[in-house]
Amino acid sequence: VSIDGLPLPFESGEIDFGEPGTNGQHSFYQLIHQGRVIPCDFIGVVKSQQPVYLKGEVVNNHDELMSNFFAQPDALAYGKTPEQLKKENVSEHLIPHKTFTGNRPSLSILLPSLDAYRIGQLLAIYEHRVAVQGFI
Repeated sequence: VSIDGLPLPFESGEIDFGEPGTNGQHSFYQLIHQGRVIPCDFIGVVKSQQPVYLKGEVVNNHDELMSNFFAQPDALAYGKTPEQLKKENVSEHLIPHKTFTGNRPSLSILLPSLDAYRIGQLLAIYEHRVAVQGFI
């Protein structure tokens, strides 16, 4: 509703919700890639607070999450065509399920570490965004 009490002629507001890369993979990430267009933010941290190394694994969990951090925005931007999937030898019956258009907006925020100062910076960014959206 506008300041004058009239319905807005466009969508407004945002949802702040998320999961670490691999946890959200089969739920809302599929919606972001293949459903309606949802602008999204990806927040990553260079230095892990608690890296977990599993026996026999080549990389730790933080490295896997960071791989997702870089791959998701790239996939949203460029998508995946049926032709690309065929070149990757994806089974014909899976191609419709793995195809998505790309050209979807996202923002990547990469923090050097996760501490009180950086959390404050994140809060300030989101507070500023909401204030600007309200003024617009």
